[in-house]
Amino acid sequence: MKKIKTLKYLLMVLLVAFSSCDDFVEVDPIGPDSAAFFNSEEEYEAALVGAYDLLQATFWNNTVAVAASDDFGAGGDAFNFDQPVLQNVNLMIQSPSDEEQLRSVWQLMYAGLNRVNYLLENKDKLEFSGKEAILAQAYFLRAYYTFELAKFFGNIPLKIEERGGVNRIADIQILAGDQFSLERAGSKSAVFGLIQEDLKEAIPNLPITQDMAYKATKGAAQALLGKAYLYDGKFSDAAIVLNQVISSNQYSLVTGDDYTSLFETSGENGPESVFEIQYTNVEGAGWDCLQCSEGSYFVQFNGPRAPFDDPVYASGWGFFLPSQVLYDSFDANDLRRDVTIFDLRELSALEDNSKYSAPREDTGFYNLKYMPRKSDKIGNASTAELVHQNNYRAIRYADVLLMAAEAEAQSSGPNAEDYLNLVRERAYGNRSNDYSSTEGMLLDAIFSERRKELAGEGHRFFDLVRTGRAKAAFDDYNATKPDGFVAIDYRENKNEVFPIPLVELELAKAEERWGQNPGYNN
Repeated sequence: MKKIKTLKYLLMVLLVAFSSCDDFVEVDPIGPDSAAFFNSEEEYEAALVGAYDLLQATFWNNTVAVAASDDFGAGGDAFNFDQPVLQNVNLMIQSPSDEEQLRSVWQLMYAGLNRVNYLLENKDKLEFSGKEAILAQAYFLRAYYTFELAKFFGNIPLKIEERGGVNRIADIQILAGDQFSLERAGSKSAVFGLIQEDLKEAIPNLPITQDMAYKATKGAAQALLGKAYLYDGKFSDAAIVLNQVISSNQYSLVTGDDYTSLFETSGENGPESVFEIQYTNVEGAGWDCLQCSEGSYFVQFNGPRAPFDDPVYASGWGFFLPSQVLYDSFDANDLRRDVTIFDLRELSALEDNSKYSAPREDTGFYNLKYMPRKSDKIGNASTAELVHQNNYRAIRYADVLLMAAEAEAQSSGPNAEDYLNLVRERAYGNRSNDYSSTEGMLLDAIFSERRKELAGEGHRFFDLVRTGRAKAAFDDYNATKPDGFVAIDYRENKNEVFPIPLVELELAKAEERWGQNPGYNN
């Protein structure tokens, strides 16, 4: 089974303070009442599936994350300011009034978190064999949704309680009305601490392998915990847990034809997959509820604009254009270049609108990893653009190796070079490009490798922010950008996070209690 089957009931959590309905306080909740629910193992499983389901909405997170990278131009319609929020994010001029994608990230990640809390709130109602494994997956999911919110918005509002002598996210829903008293966590680091506690609770009760591809494993939770430690600057802790993932021998880097097809349907859920978000095209979708789609809308953004004719790849919206600098960062014999970047410079140079429709700030390059495939447009899809079946590779083993290399380098561990060289060996097909001190600092080499290995996957911007290199990277972009391209206005102590959507502050009456993120008040 490739994906989670979406539950057709609506959980109460969709009508909390972070819902899309402006009159949320007056809306009667629909869906299963917990008083009449959670009376069987099957109902706990159903609630868990409902919590997993919101992962499919993270395609909005990916669109914003790639748009924010210094290595990708926004693109889009050359004659109109297409997708203005993404255009603003790409130039780092986003504002609290920018809704669409940014508000979707806020709402849908809170909805996912709250679906988890709906289950955890009722965790003691019934005892049955296997319940601990269900709760472990729930804690993993809550950590995942909270991590996404913290990456984008910093010290977010949460219900927090003390359990076992440490602060934890409360196992209780955020209901309509709660937003009027909800407080922000004390710091971004405090949120990462809450995430870490959820993952530490999840790991002991997660299996090494699962019976269904969508379910979180012990390795997935350990990898996410290592990532949360990295974001929190706890490098020794990160090294310990990431080394546990590596020493489990559950994952490996795919090579040869398996690598060149890593981002194809045939490469999904393979030996390099630590955690993937599952998508399918077997059901249709509608423009009135993009997040209801069981396919990935993010993929549609990455295709060249019509007219575009290729036997394998389909047209799309012409967004997320790799830069010439990114292309040039790959050696000619680096296999990753042609897995990452689709080169249409020959067509772009023709300036023939019958064969190629140039997007804004055209580079002639496209994000091949998530370009739409013609094979996606099959099944019962009523609107094919919304239901691409390409899974999102949320955590790959190559990412784990590079995170571990970074953690080891930062904590004087012995394995940093080895992990870096494993990734390079796959990229070049041999060990002739192993790290040498003549390249410069080991940590800089690891950062450079992450840039190339994970390009187009939504990690670059957040890597720059967490390592304090964002301002320098955007300054470098501005110094080398092609003539006619707009400069990026990245500002320190502001653009490290995104603004809380203004309408969410207003609905929660929290303009003073929460305050806007720094730099976004004027």
